[in-house]
Amino acid sequence: MTEEHLHHRILVIGGGNGGISVAARLRRLGVDDIALVEPREEHLYKPLFSHVAGGTARASITVRPQRDVIPKGVEWIRDGVTSIDPDRNAVELAGGDRVTYDHVIVCPGIQLDWARIAGLEAALQTPAVASHYEYALAAKASLLLRDLKEGTVVFTQPPGPASCAGAAQKPMYQACDYWRATGVLDQIRVVLVVPTDTVYGIPAFDAELDRCIEEYGIELHTSSELLEVDAAAQEVVIGGPEGAERIAYDVLNVVPPQSAPDWIKNSPLAGPRSEGGFVEVDTRTLRHPRYPNVWTLGDAAATTNSKCGGALRKQTLVLARNLVAVLRGEEPGDSYDGYAVCPFTVSRSTVVWAEFDDEGELSPTIPFLKGMYRENRLAWIADRHILPWVYWNLILTGRV
Repeated sequence: MTEEHLHHRILVIGGGNGGISVAARLRRLGVDDIALVEPREEHLYKPLFSHVAGGTARASITVRPQRDVIPKGVEWIRDGVTSIDPDRNAVELAGGDRVTYDHVIVCPGIQLDWARIAGLEAALQTPAVASHYEYALAAKASLLLRDLKEGTVVFTQPPGPASCAGAAQKPMYQACDYWRATGVLDQIRVVLVVPTDTVYGIPAFDAELDRCIEEYGIELHTSSELLEVDAAAQEVVIGGPEGAERIAYDVLNVVPPQSAPDWIKNSPLAGPRSEGGFVEVDTRTLRHPRYPNVWTLGDAAATTNSKCGGALRKQTLVLARNLVAVLRGEEPGDSYDGYAVCPFTVSRSTVVWAEFDDEGELSPTIPFLKGMYRENRLAWIADRHILPWVYWNLILTGRV
């Protein structure tokens, strides 16, 4: 690599939804000399992982070569970041290179902290434990749930910040619908463990999900979390209001605790009060309050919204416009409104379309379809079939 390639006007860290789409938006706004740091050779559409685990999508349709989604005119640096020095406008890469920048956009996603649950990493290697938050493990979960005819299945949702936390529940509802259709639901004890006081924490959505939970006969443990997995005994330890409880399982689907990547936690970018070590940020402009040439979005940012892919569509637009304004010598003028969305697949053909802001208020994209938060077939079609096409063809190209 020659010296002139070690400095870029814009450096984007992360080649997921946020990184690719914000780079594409900047290119469409006329910005040049953009480089994107991403070590992975494959790009994943993670919202479909719950459909894979639930048996309504093939794993193969969630992945494409990373080179196919890199925006034209953006240099791809196939490496990972190990540290950032915002005082010197520089990042260190795993391969040993040092790259400097005029502006940096930090969006590497979130870190899955498997080791924070005692016994979990070892348990994932056993036949009865899976997680739809990893590509290979989502396919494993699909087979486990499909083949279960009796026994106990436990689904867990982690406490603290998490990427689309509600997605922890999605395969469960699809599996219950399948078990009901095949006549075995009555022989299966379904346990859901959530850290919140209610199933989701927003009354309108709680009402819909509670109805589904009652219909399927799901055993709901609120204000609870997974503390330990004993793979040898096939038992989990759940901590809740009444103390610890051991539950034997035949199948366990875990969503692990999550936090910012370690190199962010250990950097000056992390917010002093950010649970999980996420990048400190002005939640409206998406600019760092202490480093004006540092921007952030997505799961790595300490924004107040629910972390989810759906929030990125608005975040990337706001950030791109604000960054372009700054490049022109102007002040940021666009503001992110805290929008988030979580399509709950509550059966194999219906979805509860939960759209809300960072204060928990309903925030429907289409005002005259306010009823989308009630279980319906149209939302399923949008989530399973329309949005994947929109993602690959419009979102990643910076068009929407």
